[in-house]
Amino acid sequence: MAGALKEKQLVGHVYATLEAARCPLVEGLYLQEADSMLQLLCTPSQHRTDILAWICSSINPTFACSEAVSLRPKDPEVRIKEMCVLGQELMLCRAEDLDLIRGDASPRRQLGFLQQLLSLVPACEKSAGRRADPEALLNELYAAENLPHFTRMLAPALDPWPAHIKALRNSTKSSSHRSSRDEAADGNALLQQAQSTLEKLQSECEFLSSETQSSGVFSPGSLRVAVCDLQMLMAAFSHVFETDLRAYCSRDPPSFSTETHVFQRIHQLLLAFTMELDMLKAVSEASASVTEEVEQLQAQPSYRSRGEKRNLPDQLQELTRRIRDVFSLLQA
Repeated sequence: MAGALKEKQLVGHVYATLEAARCPLVEGLYLQEADSMLQLLCTPSQHRTDILAWICSSINPTFACSEAVSLRPKDPEVRIKEMCVLGQELMLCRAEDLDLIRGDASPRRQLGFLQQLLSLVPACEKSAGRRADPEALLNELYAAENLPHFTRMLAPALDPWPAHIKALRNSTKSSSHRSSRDEAADGNALLQQAQSTLEKLQSECEFLSSETQSSGVFSPGSLRVAVCDLQMLMAAFSHVFETDLRAYCSRDPPSFSTETHVFQRIHQLLLAFTMELDMLKAVSEASASVTEEVEQLQAQPSYRSRGEKRNLPDQLQELTRRIRDVFSLLQA
C-alpha cells in the first residue's frame, strides 16, 4: 500500500515536471488521476516513446539533429537503442536496459529513470529553481532564531537612537549652526563688496548719471535697445555667413588672364555690330516712313480736274488718255 502511494506521488511529480517544462506531448491532456498518468508514462506506447525522445532531445541537441537529418522515420528498435545509449552516457542505465526504454520495467523504476532524466533538462532546472527560491527564503525568514527580531521590530522597547548616535547628531547640529552663521557672514561681506564695486563703476560711467539720463541719448533703455539690435544683426550675419558666404570665403582668389587684347578686340567688334544694327534699324524705319508717305499721296485726292478733286493715279490715268487721243487725231 505504501509502495502504491509512493508511485502515485512520484508519477504526479514527474507529470507536473513535464508540464512545467512545457513538453508539447502532454499539453492539452490535463490528467488528474494517478492511474491515467501511470498508463501514459509507464505503459509501452508510441506516445511514451515520443515523450522520451523529446526529453533526450532537450538534454542533448545532437540527438534531435540526428533525427531531423534522417530522411525517413527510424525503426523503433533503433530509436530505443539510441536512447538507451544516451542513458548509458548519462550513467542512468545500462546499454542492455532496453526494457526500461520500451516501458516493460516496473513503474517505480521507470518513474525514477524519468525523474533523473527530467532533472537534466534545462527548463526543468530553471522552473525548479524558481519554485524553490521563494520557499527557501520564507523558511529562512520565519526560522525560530529570527522570531525575536520580529517581536522587537513590532514593539520596540528601547530608543532607536543609541547614546553615541545622539551625541554625534547633537555635535552635527551645533557644527551646522556654526557653519550656517559663518556662511551668512561671508555672504553678507560678498554682497557689501559687490555693492561698493557697483557704486564705483556707476561713478566712473558718466553716461549713467542722472543729468545725462534726462537727455535720453545715453539712457540705459536706449543702450539696451541698441545692444539688442546689434545682437540681432550679428546673429543674422552669422546665419548668412554660415549658410551662404563661408563656402566663398574659403576659396582661393581668382587669377586674371594676361591676354587682355583679346577681350578688347571682342569689345570693339561688339560695339561695331551694335552700331550696324542701329543703322539697319534706322534705314528700316526711314523706308517704312517713305512707303507710308507714298501711299498717302496715292490715296489722298489732292488734284482738281473739271471741278472735281482727284488723286494722283486717277489724274495720271486721265492725262495718259488725253495724250493717246491727241496722238490718234494727229495720225488721222
